[in-house]
Amino acid sequence: MTFREACDAVCAQGTMFEITETDVGGIPTKVFTGTPPNIRSLFELAAARQDDFIVYENERWTMPRLLDMAGRFGHALVHDLAVGKGDRVAIAMRNYPEWIAAFVAITSIGAIAVPLNAWWVTDEIVYALDDSGAKVVIADEQRLTRIKRAPAGAITARIVVVRTSESAAVGATRLEDIVGDATTMPEVEIDPDDDMTILYTSGTTGHPKGAVSTHRAVLSALMSFAARAAIGEIREPQEPEGPAAETPQPTFMLCVPLFHVTGLIPVMLGSLIGGAKLVMTHRWDPDRALELIERERVTNFVGVPTMSLDLLEAPTFSERDTSSLRSVGGGGAPMPPELVKRIDDNFSKGRPGLGYGMTETNAYGPQNSGDDFIAHPTSTGRPVPVMDLRVTDPEGNELPQGETGEIWFRGPTLIRGYWNRPEATADTIADGWLRSGDIGRIDEEGFVYVSDRAKDMVLRGGENIYCAQIEAAIYEHPAVYEAAVHGIPHDRLGEELACHVMVKPGHTLDAAELQRFLGERLARFEVPTNVSIVTEQLPRNAAGKILKRDLRDALIAGGERPDRIRTQPGT
Repeated sequence: MTFREACDAVCAQGTMFEITETDVGGIPTKVFTGTPPNIRSLFELAAARQDDFIVYENERWTMPRLLDMAGRFGHALVHDLAVGKGDRVAIAMRNYPEWIAAFVAITSIGAIAVPLNAWWVTDEIVYALDDSGAKVVIADEQRLTRIKRAPAGAITARIVVVRTSESAAVGATRLEDIVGDATTMPEVEIDPDDDMTILYTSGTTGHPKGAVSTHRAVLSALMSFAARAAIGEIREPQEPEGPAAETPQPTFMLCVPLFHVTGLIPVMLGSLIGGAKLVMTHRWDPDRALELIERERVTNFVGVPTMSLDLLEAPTFSERDTSSLRSVGGGGAPMPPELVKRIDDNFSKGRPGLGYGMTETNAYGPQNSGDDFIAHPTSTGRPVPVMDLRVTDPEGNELPQGETGEIWFRGPTLIRGYWNRPEATADTIADGWLRSGDIGRIDEEGFVYVSDRAKDMVLRGGENIYCAQIEAAIYEHPAVYEAAVHGIPHDRLGEELACHVMVKPGHTLDAAELQRFLGERLARFEVPTNVSIVTEQLPRNAAGKILKRDLRDALIAGGERPDRIRTQPGT
């Protein structure tokens, strides 16, 4: 069955994924008719589950336990902390079960959840709390310590703290002191287009922007992921291998932060809607992840591509049973074709997968997996029919099929705008279309190819160089563990290409060898002239993405000449 035929079957009239058109913010928009009216309806559906929902290290939380905690928490927010519909409530903690309970409570009472980056320092936390006007912030002990460092009067939000002792909670209210034993979630009417979340985007300059999503947008993203999974199942059905009792329960591993759109929507909320178990790790450790994959029979591993590579390179990989895995992938960055092949070759049943989405699309976008991914390893795939894409020139004019330009999105999963940033909203969203800032093209079959972020494209002497394509070529070298490519200023050419490479343990590599290798695969102007080879991991953010800007700034600040080749001593 072709992709289009599978879409038609899954989205046929009378199915839960039937598509209709409605007005969203004054724009005619394709939506799924079966989309729940608000997130509270989704949680009410989940109440029928009696099984384990969260496995956090050695803790097990059943769905009844989670929803009971969320109900008591919601009651406390309304009756003890005076939180009303539309009020903002921030969450500042690492991935804990209480993070999920807090999110369920906040959004169920019609308040707006504001997840904060758990890596932020005091000034960044203060900025986001002030910018969002948060009435309450729910923190763990580590984030509470940072909040307490703020100048007097800088934070007006009430502070609720989880997983801490009474002595450490000075200046805050402990969660266990405000949740009653016999209280339930307050009733509230929530419209599909009421605001539900504010997720702060990292940005490249200045302060981050708060991306605002409605209940409709988040639920449309969840429905889109579910529809795409149904399309994949039709095209590549998984044959049962034995009695139903031996078939693994759908189980997702959550190893990316919940404050990140991938961890929050397709993984955490997707597990709720799909009846899956959620396995959470305290921190990213590939050996521990493999242990949990084996113990909990994880079926879906979702992370950034470097995490999939970490699993394959882990010392314990060959010792662990990963046969339960059906999908290995995620998003957040391009997946080098060499990694696509390694995943397919090294996991007995796990197929490679990649999704291309943004905070501004609630993580949803084109997806590629299975046989399609093997056949089109440089593509990020195709979306379900509620999402439209187009490619434009710098003036916003749509380009013919196959030409390269900026990718624009349209559909019900888009944010409604940026919190208190009308100019930024107008710059990003026009007539229902969202400018992605990504450069790419769409082929005759509808496959989307993302060349790079517009800001990551290097313009060298009038030639466009797409960093993701150079990184893909670097990953083909057998000694390379991970790589990052970016531009640096050059007096004559405008920009020059630089790369940072971490070699695999036990391997050696020098710049000249890497350049010879790349010279056989790339045009001469595409071969990096500034090469840094190291033996330690490249810096990453909380979501696991390599921090190219930090590498670039450090290289420039170090006074390195753009045309100088350098290697790390001892490699």
